[in-house]
Amino acid sequence: MSNRYEMRFAGSGGQGVILASVIVAEAAVIAGLNTVQSQAYGPEARGGVSKAETVLSRDKIWYSKVTLPNFLLALTQASLEKYTREMAEGAIVMMDDSLDMPADLDPARVISIPILQTAKEKVGKAFTANIVAVGAINRALQLFSDEVLMEGVKRHIPAGTEEINQKALAEGAALITEEQATAFAQKI
Repeated sequence: MSNRYEMRFAGSGGQGVILASVIVAEAAVIAGLNTVQSQAYGPEARGGVSKAETVLSRDKIWYSKVTLPNFLLALTQASLEKYTREMAEGAIVMMDDSLDMPADLDPARVISIPILQTAKEKVGKAFTANIVAVGAINRALQLFSDEVLMEGVKRHIPAGTEEINQKALAEGAALITEEQATAFAQKI
């Protein structure tokens, strides 16, 4: 990784992409990295396209906005189509497997996994899709230890929900193959 890694989290308002971005940023702080997290929502806060962004770096972050993301999480077709237009060369796209992959994406750089289905069927709560995604992202990119990531989650969830969120992280991580974890690991 260069001294700056830009991440964009996108989906429908209400899917928790902002919280997912906040949790990754929190884990980065716990791990001793510099980070900036931002979000954009308005009338789309419930139902329309929403996005959140996180920048990770070992160095000072002089510019807080994501310009060309190195990573994109897309949970809806609209967000996938909107945000794959401008990405860094070699960017990684993680998308829910219910989405249709745009023809201009390099399949070798795409991780298509059942995030929404896993939350609903394996975790038992559809609203945990964002935490399932965070578990998958962390496993694929090899960003933080499991302990650091769980601590980041705990700092942003209601007391008493630790067990279901831990299950969501584990189910998300289980969606990533060893080959994907090796191929997409980032050096931060």
